[in-house]
Amino acid sequence: MPVTFVEREIGGRTLRLETGRVAKLASGAVMASYADSTVMATCVRSNPRPGIDFFPLQCDYREKLTAAGKFPGGFRKREGAPNEKEVLTMRMMDRPIRPLFPDGFIDEIQIQAWVMSHDGQNDTDVLACTAGSAAVCLTDAPFMGPVATVRVGRIMTDDGEVFVLNPTVAQMEYSDLDLVLSGHPNGINMIEVGAAEVEDDVVLDAIRFGLEEGIKPIVELVLELREKCGAPEANPGPLHVPADEVMQTVKDKVYDRLVEARKIHGKKERNEKVGELRDEVMHDCFALPQDAPYAEYKAAEDRRGQAKDAFRTLEKKITHMLVAEHGIRADGRGLKEIRPIEMEPGIFSRTHGSAFFQRGETQSLVTCALGTNKAEQIVDGLLPEYAKKFYLHYNFPPFCVGEAGRIMGPGRREVGHGALAERSLLGIIPSTDDFPYTIRLVSDITESNGSSSMASVCGGCLALMDAGVPIRNTCAGISVGRFTSADGKVSHVTDILGEEDFFGEMDFKVSGTREGITGIQLDLKALGLDVDEIGMIFEQAKEGRLQIIEQMESVLAAPREDISMYAPRIITVKIDPDKIGKLIGPGGKTIRGIQERTGCSIDVEEDGTVLIGSTDGEMGLQCKAEVEALGAEIRVGTIYDGKVVSVKDFGAFIELAPGTDGMCHISELAHGFVKSVGDIVKIGDSVKVKVINVDDTGRIKLSRRALMDPPADGDGGDGDGGQQGGRRRGGRRDGDRAEAPA
Repeated sequence: MPVTFVEREIGGRTLRLETGRVAKLASGAVMASYADSTVMATCVRSNPRPGIDFFPLQCDYREKLTAAGKFPGGFRKREGAPNEKEVLTMRMMDRPIRPLFPDGFIDEIQIQAWVMSHDGQNDTDVLACTAGSAAVCLTDAPFMGPVATVRVGRIMTDDGEVFVLNPTVAQMEYSDLDLVLSGHPNGINMIEVGAAEVEDDVVLDAIRFGLEEGIKPIVELVLELREKCGAPEANPGPLHVPADEVMQTVKDKVYDRLVEARKIHGKKERNEKVGELRDEVMHDCFALPQDAPYAEYKAAEDRRGQAKDAFRTLEKKITHMLVAEHGIRADGRGLKEIRPIEMEPGIFSRTHGSAFFQRGETQSLVTCALGTNKAEQIVDGLLPEYAKKFYLHYNFPPFCVGEAGRIMGPGRREVGHGALAERSLLGIIPSTDDFPYTIRLVSDITESNGSSSMASVCGGCLALMDAGVPIRNTCAGISVGRFTSADGKVSHVTDILGEEDFFGEMDFKVSGTREGITGIQLDLKALGLDVDEIGMIFEQAKEGRLQIIEQMESVLAAPREDISMYAPRIITVKIDPDKIGKLIGPGGKTIRGIQERTGCSIDVEEDGTVLIGSTDGEMGLQCKAEVEALGAEIRVGTIYDGKVVSVKDFGAFIELAPGTDGMCHISELAHGFVKSVGDIVKIGDSVKVKVINVDDTGRIKLSRRALMDPPADGDGGDGDGGQQGGRRRGGRRDGDRAEAPA
């Protein structure tokens, strides 16, 4: 294949797609460049694995740190397991691409995207999604694409608030909206949103903007590349679908009874009845022959597998028919009815904040921990390193769905659901100026039957309020599903069950407050949604989330007035940045000493902000006083309670604050004549002194005498001998008696 490329200006920068130069043994390969960022994406189609009965699509995204001229941290100088951003990008690639393959297609499709160049401003996650889709389009796979992915932000300009297509990293710092949008010629099929309470109508306008200005022209560009390079025609091959005869047999056997079984309200009873019908069909119509030749046994086994698929397809069609044509949901609720909700904040005694949230058969236990800067999560990758002061971890153990599954670390699903809940709550987290804590939420799903990520949002909001975090508004989340009847009638349902997610066409999760949206995640099995339908879904989701917010606020109307007694108190002190070195001391000696004496933690930022964390209020105030003393500018006339740290013949050195000493001359120790410094002060004594001079080199001169009342008779009273002081002459003071010769 000759080298072929197409390019077009998208969002003020050039998007270039090239094929035919690299990875020529792959089924399809694209080098996608946007400004100075480049992603290489490949797609390989292979024969299905023996015995497989599902579509094994693999999407992989990796950030090569050399793309930005960086080295991996640690001793092992090569990339390892994918980080959170890479995992989330893999999910963004998979979700819009997977539904665009036909039912029954089970060939291996493997998409890999590698970041080869990163300019630090044009991020590569959305570019990788577009490049991966383009690579699939260059193969002979039956892909109903292409898919284009863009990011939309909203920033303030001289002309007001404007949408920006594929905003740079710098522009995103000033955006209150982070919208990632995927679509194809038939509409929108994937949405990810993180927002700061942006109005529903504004988000809808942003979706429309991204579709018209980004997705449509990029789709045209990919189709141009496919035509220009002479990509092969689609070849679906044999599809793994039930034969018509098998499908009819299953339908004739159980259709009417399966309709009635799907109307049973209880999940356990419904599943048991459906399971009985499935077993009956398998036993009566598709039993495996005993003592039969292998060929006959194998054919029967294949028919039995097709029968299982046929039964599942029939159950799906019945579910769609009941909802879309008759408004009948599995648990008997109305289309917009939310399951019963039970909530309780503060369920654990020693956590900084906690909450129990249950909606129907979905249940979450959320705990909140507050910490200092040392608890921040440092994120390092192709973009400049940054620290996260709020993060949420989501756990989905096997027992929450009644299974004894493998116990392991979080998978892609857990990472994705946790990221959605985190984005949704980030929009209501106070600024670090108002609340300088690091916040960690952990959502443990203890029971699951639909939208556990939205339960994490609701429970997480309650846990934040229980912890005393001054959140901006109460935040809740709800999911909306979609069902289509045989004649094309579409119905939307609120608060979907797990099986409504499984059999339905859509899981549209929307989180927000009364003011606006904070998070969205759309997973779609249908081909696509138009903007008008998305607007209808927004209205239905808003109605549902407002109902939940009212119930949440009836349990806990506002954040607690104070944080937990077990959480660290953070005191903020501002010092001159030039004094940071003085606060830290040589090798960290000074700051360690303060922490050891007070038991407090001290975090120092580059701008001179000092955060003191302490669970003991008195020690926290002592630590604050010491930090302020170290950072204070020593001014003439200021009075200090100092400590004598050194005694010399000519005076005493007095520590005003750790690392700051001044010298009190012998003549300033007391009124009158002082024969010896040791007669007045000793090392370790606490003395009150006044600053009388600070010279150009920073040397501090102190006086004890200035704070003392002079003697009434004019005699000195502090020194041994009590003689009147005077000028030094010839090594002695006036009034000193010379010793008589022996």
